[in-house]
Amino acid sequence: MSEHDTSKSPSAFRTAEPDYRWQGVECRPYKEDDRALFKAVTRQVLFSDQNLAGELRYFEVAPGGFSTLERHAHVHGVMIFRGAGHCLVGDEVRAVGERDLVSIPPMTWHQFRATGASPLGFLCLVDAVRDRPQLPTADDLAALEADPAIAAFLRGAPAPAG
Repeated sequence: MSEHDTSKSPSAFRTAEPDYRWQGVECRPYKEDDRALFKAVTRQVLFSDQNLAGELRYFEVAPGGFSTLERHAHVHGVMIFRGAGHCLVGDEVRAVGERDLVSIPPMTWHQFRATGASPLGFLCLVDAVRDRPQLPTADDLAALEADPAIAAFLRGAPAPAG
């Protein structure tokens, strides 16, 4: 079985369990990386099948946590499934909440943060075969941080009202 298999059995049905978990779906760390590029994030691969062109994953960011600031050639379709927080997509920081949809175009910097008191959970649809993420260089970070709202977001500061 590959690391993307969602279940040890070929069952067509997986029952929802408490705390945003699903029967037969392993809850894993977001990534294996010791550089502290993210904080308090888990990942569950809900659907991954060689007959599908895409993969549906559920990520959960604990309060105060954040995903990696990255970009890549593949597109993301994201639906906020639980809680609220903020996200950066390109040159815009937005508050997001349950049922909001976020489209992340190719080669666009993005990051999700759980800025409230509860977890931020989101479904993420991506290509089954995709490129590896690119991390920002010092020049990329300087360009992003030239915008005060993005600089505050990247520091984890509360988002401005409005």
